[in-house]
Amino acid sequence: MKTDEKLREDVIAEMQWEPSVGANNIGVEVHNGIVTLTGDVARYTEKVDIETATQRVAGVKGIAIDITVKLTGEHQRSDSDIAFSVERVLEWSTYLQHDNIKIMVEQGLVTLSDDVHWDYERRSAVAVIRHLRGVAGGIDHITIKEKIASEAVKNDIEAALKRRAIDDAKAVMVVVKDTDVIRPGTVHSWSERDLVTYAAWNAKGVWNVVDNVRIVS
Repeated sequence: MKTDEKLREDVIAEMQWEPSVGANNIGVEVHNGIVTLTGDVARYTEKVDIETATQRVAGVKGIAIDITVKLTGEHQRSDSDIAFSVERVLEWSTYLQHDNIKIMVEQGLVTLSDDVHWDYERRSAVAVIRHLRGVAGGIDHITIKEKIASEAVKNDIEAALKRRAIDDAKAVMVVVKDTDVIRPGTVHSWSERDLVTYAAWNAKGVWNVVDNVRIVS
């Protein structure tokens, strides 16, 4: 089991190894496996990449992010220009019927809303805005409108966990209530936790995943 100091060293090393991240601007503190990240970045996508890099480090049990996106110089754009760019990239996405997504931009913060059929459509819409110049952050108000059959969804998720070779798939229970998937249990790494999350969200009609999975060493 890693000490907090060792975990901090590994998180800093992972961020320095990630070429899209300016790690020198980011403060890293660790307490009981929970990593707190602080600082300023010039691009929203860098903030996302910092979080992703931290999640890759074995032993990280949770992340608290206090990183501010401060747009300067060429990264600054008007809200109307950003909204136009968001509309265009959503239109070009092969995963989406872009007319279903409503766009609102305020001081560089992009809010996406409306209904889609699958979670991969929601993820695609959120992902495409991250790399746009001038975007300071994203708010996801997209919902899933399909109805689900609880037992079928439960069986599909459990089968997906077995296919993905989770070390101990039986340790992750799957509870389906209405349109929510509740996931108690334990896994051994953040990557396993992500696989569990991905399997749950890939079931058609799932509106929400309540994540009670704990990472244990």
